[in-house]
Amino acid sequence: MRTHSVYPPLEEMYFGWLCHNVTPALVPGQDPIKYDNLFHVLYETEFVFLLSGDDNRAEDGKELRAEFLIAGDFPDDIEWRTLLPASVFEVILAFARKCEFNSDMSYIEWFWEMLNNLRLDQATDDSGISKQEISDVLEYFMWRQYQPDGDGGLFPLEHPHRDQTEIEIWDQFSDYMVDKNRLPA
Repeated sequence: MRTHSVYPPLEEMYFGWLCHNVTPALVPGQDPIKYDNLFHVLYETEFVFLLSGDDNRAEDGKELRAEFLIAGDFPDDIEWRTLLPASVFEVILAFARKCEFNSDMSYIEWFWEMLNNLRLDQATDDSGISKQEISDVLEYFMWRQYQPDGDGGLFPLEHPHRDQTEIEIWDQFSDYMVDKNRLPA
């Protein structure tokens, strides 16, 4: 688990900023769907990578901190930006943005598609899915205990050509784009 006791007020604002970036727009008259438990577990869980190349995903996630500081007109704080390891929340959000750049889908759609692929998109606060169950899914994903076809990971394939547990996330995304015939025009 990540600890963020070093800069609590900044951490709280940053966490809110991350949540705001991925919360789907409300339909007028619709009650907001609460994902507080899911978002907290995503944020409190340190992203652990096993393969070379996935360290880039961690660095991409940490880059969101600089964007937050700039957007909020906060002074740069190198220690805060670099001290804590990347969270799963940061990594998935940052990677969703890379997916958007390489596709015709928005990063919010990608974020929720990845959570759907992890079977966490239904982990609303009133769903009965516990924080421990969410944490277990994230551990399963990070330690690459999912199926060779990617089932249980970020990018499950219908027609795998290689073991998805043995390739970095970027290559899994590339295989997913081909498998789903989603290459941008």
